[in-house]
Amino acid sequence: MENNYPYDTRLDVKYEQLELIDVPAIVKANTHKWFNQTLTKVNDSVVRVAIIEGEYHWHKHDNDDEFFFVLEGQLLIDLEDKTIALNPWEGFTIPKGIVHRTRALKKTVMLMVETSEIVPTGD
Repeated sequence: MENNYPYDTRLDVKYEQLELIDVPAIVKANTHKWFNQTLTKVNDSVVRVAIIEGEYHWHKHDNDDEFFFVLEGQLLIDLEDKTIALNPWEGFTIPKGIVHRTRALKKTVMLMVETSEIVPTGD
């Protein structure tokens, strides 16, 4: 992944189809403030888990939508004109081309669904 961002982003697929996905084990083993692991591929998309605390940089994806779903904590999604707060069991989709950043004031665990070709740090 790009070295100019302080994020631990793992784009390798950790679990193949027909394998049990153990999200709690990944969360328990994590030691990073901003961690992102691709869990599995579904058709042309991937499902990722993120364990975050702090803020991501402002960015956009010209060709890809992103879906965020919070499992623990609270995710703040800053858009140019407002902030969306997602609590556990809430989700939100960012359409392609929309400038945004995500942040968490405390440890937050979420799932993301996006195309397998997306560049997580933006276009």
